Amino acid sequence: MSKNKSFMFGMGLIAGVIGGITAGVLFAPKPGEESRKQLKDAAIKFYEENSPAINDAKKQALESIDLMKYKLERQLRKFSNMIKSKKLLKAKELEELEDDFGY
Repeated sequence: MSKNKSFMFGMGLIAGVIGGITAGVLFAPKPGEESRKQLKDAAIKFYEENSPAINDAKKQALESIDLMKYKLERQLRKFSNMIKSKKLLKAKELEELEDDFGY
């Protein structure tokens, strides 16, 4: 769980930095074209400086998704097997009842 908390903290930190940069550029008293260029430059600089961390966060997110997918599929198989087992038991009971009553 600690790995998940650190991942979420890292994602929150990245989102906060991106949001702060965006808000700072958009609310600055400058012309739109200059603001867009400054925002683009800041985004490129941020990505270049934090590319390894972004790639690590992406890798961790994909691993977490794969793990959850595996766990959900395993639970679904267990549930499906349980239902099949109960249906087989019910069919066996009905078969025994038919044998008892001579159907």
